[in-house]
Amino acid sequence: MWLLPKTKLIISQDYVDNRHRYYCGHAGIGIHPKTAARIRGCDLLIVLGARLGEITSSGYRHVAIPNPQMGFIHIHPGADEIGRMYRPDLAINSASPPFARAAAALGTLAEAARWRDWAEAAAAEYQQSRHAVPTPGALQLEHVVARVGERLGDHDVVTNGAGNYAAWVNRYYPYRGYRSQLAPTSGSMGYGLPAAISAALVHPERNVVCFAGDGCFLMTGQELATAVRYELDLVVIVANNGMYGTIRMHQERTYPKRVHGTELVNPDFARLAESYGALGLHAGTNAEFDSAFDRALAHRGPALIEVAVDPEALSPVATLSEVRDQALAREAAAE
Repeated sequence: MWLLPKTKLIISQDYVDNRHRYYCGHAGIGIHPKTAARIRGCDLLIVLGARLGEITSSGYRHVAIPNPQMGFIHIHPGADEIGRMYRPDLAINSASPPFARAAAALGTLAEAARWRDWAEAAAAEYQQSRHAVPTPGALQLEHVVARVGERLGDHDVVTNGAGNYAAWVNRYYPYRGYRSQLAPTSGSMGYGLPAAISAALVHPERNVVCFAGDGCFLMTGQELATAVRYELDLVVIVANNGMYGTIRMHQERTYPKRVHGTELVNPDFARLAESYGALGLHAGTNAEFDSAFDRALAHRGPALIEVAVDPEALSPVATLSEVRDQALAREAAAE
């Protein structure tokens, strides 16, 4: 998805090197508030090759439905997709590569210079958003994601499934090479490990790291047997906070103190990995994770690191208690 002036907001975060001088973040899960504000306030929104649905529009909050508040151009290879949710001012039925070639042939816009300050300011906001806000606990997911980003190369592959833990990956991992990200577009729990297995099979020369929540991993964790069977080099990082974090977040927001069915009784994930024949490791602090991750990367074959996450660390920007207290305050004000 492109936002003009000259700002790129990509559903697949690896389509544009996140270090590019004009890259200003992504639309979707974990979007930064300033990026969302730029979408809402832009004059012209150009969506190239993407569906503009619930995820990319953050529940249809950023772009008015069905008639966007800004000029809207939609380029998509599927004719049925164009106009399905939003009515564009200009609809172009085209795949992304031929459209990009045609657009490049137009040359540089004469007005591009006047957008430079705007674009650079948006990019600076994105870079600022990558400065992690400390979250509760002896082990912090922002540290875990940053460490993985430091150790992996531009074309190594990161995968994840669905859950609040993925917001840390979306916000803090610097995607630098095209096709270095495998992730669901609409909340498919359990996606990460099968995707990592596929990546390791196709690209055995690359490091492959899968992020999973405890509930997410329990959906497809038995596929570790496949990784062991084919002796695949991949690392699985399981964020264990003992609950379905996303569902718990919605419960606390809507029904504070009336939580039901979101607590998990988990296995020892590291020992479970060992039972399949993989390397199993535990980490309860940032320093322990650094050591475990180095060991996992050096290991030949699949490795799993279970990281103990404080349940209070509900998202990169809010604790469980903060979400509950805000909901209780709203209830009290409504009485």
